[in-house]
Amino acid sequence: MQIQTNIDDHRIAKLAAFAIALHMIEAVVPSPLPGVKPGIANIVTLYVLLQYGFATAAWVSILRVFASSLLLGQFMSPAFALSLSGALLSLSVLWLAQHLPKRYFSAITLSILAAFAHITGQLIVVRLWLIPHASVAYLIPIFAVAALFFGFINGLITAKLLYNKTHPSAPIKSAPDSP
Repeated sequence: MQIQTNIDDHRIAKLAAFAIALHMIEAVVPSPLPGVKPGIANIVTLYVLLQYGFATAAWVSILRVFASSLLLGQFMSPAFALSLSGALLSLSVLWLAQHLPKRYFSAITLSILAAFAHITGQLIVVRLWLIPHASVAYLIPIFAVAALFFGFINGLITAKLLYNKTHPSAPIKSAPDSP
């Protein structure tokens, strides 16, 4: 029996593979602060959301979380739970935000909202499961600044990618021959 696939399945697979590759690269880069990562794979999720819609973005994001955790040997570990909780809350916020006026909610705004939701999901898991102590709240300002900064940068990159897709460069004309 052969599984029937379509062009959307292939698109999701390619985009998820790209997100997984970015996640793997990010996993080997040391972080100056434990738990603070730029989330460059989220650029793919945001790009997919704005280009292909929420369902495709959700598939790409969830596939990235599961495949990356398997490749990194973290499946069903606390790191997997943190990644999954962040992705799920981020996707939930993006689903809600896509219904807001587009002129007020650009790729940058959506990225910042998603970054805050991602870290919120992770801090909830940390507080309820890993470190059930009120002192976890002291980490909120550090992670909020990181979410704002990286959310802005990732949103800027996504906006640039989207702009380049809709406004391809004009071909470079060669200089006229001189006499």
